[in-house]
Amino acid sequence: MSGEVRALGMAHALVLGLLLAAPLVAPDMLPHGIAALFILAGFHLRLADRRFSLRGDAKDWTSHIAMAPTRLLRWVASVAVALVAGDIEQAQTILIAALLCELTLYPTGTILLGRSNLSISVGILALLLIAAGVSEPGLVRLLFCFAVGVTACLVWLRGPDGEPRALALALGGGATAALMVLLLPATLAFALPILTICAAWTLAHLSVLRRRPVPWRLGTPPVRVALRPPLS
Repeated sequence: MSGEVRALGMAHALVLGLLLAAPLVAPDMLPHGIAALFILAGFHLRLADRRFSLRGDAKDWTSHIAMAPTRLLRWVASVAVALVAGDIEQAQTILIAALLCELTLYPTGTILLGRSNLSISVGILALLLIAAGVSEPGLVRLLFCFAVGVTACLVWLRGPDGEPRALALALGGGATAALMVLLLPATLAFALPILTICAAWTLAHLSVLRRRPVPWRLGTPPVRVALRPPLS
């Protein structure tokens, strides 16, 4: 599945690239860029790790790291960006949050939410979005953002992926969140997670968009096959 959603992977790389340039271009946007990176990291990890069973021994709790160890480079890059910006406390927060997400939050979340249905996943996602919006910038908010990404991917996997109606809902949600930021900049903390997951859903739907089935036309003459009698 992760190979099919290439547009989402390109967007993830774009966010990481913008994050690397943030200390020089817009230092104030660095915390918001890191929050968006945590959301996309959770979304991608749940998309790549298709297991929904309980974790067993200690190796199962770190198998998602062994599956794609290059994913850890994004955390290293984020810590490096914070160090370049001169924010040592932010670098420590990113490192601690990444360790907690990879070693504790994601395996535990798989146990609790691995087999949840669509309605339960949507309800938990709504609660996580509220928690991420009201929490102060820091460790707790990054953990909530990662959980938002994982749960948003579960919603996409449980929902009608690739249908035009679902794509329209994702586009509408993203446009509404962007409009909130433009009209009320103070709502950025609430709107950013919504905008990020709607953008992820939009790219995911576009990657697997299915064509509308063409009904059978009664006016089309059927193909008839005539059997000739055997030659005497």
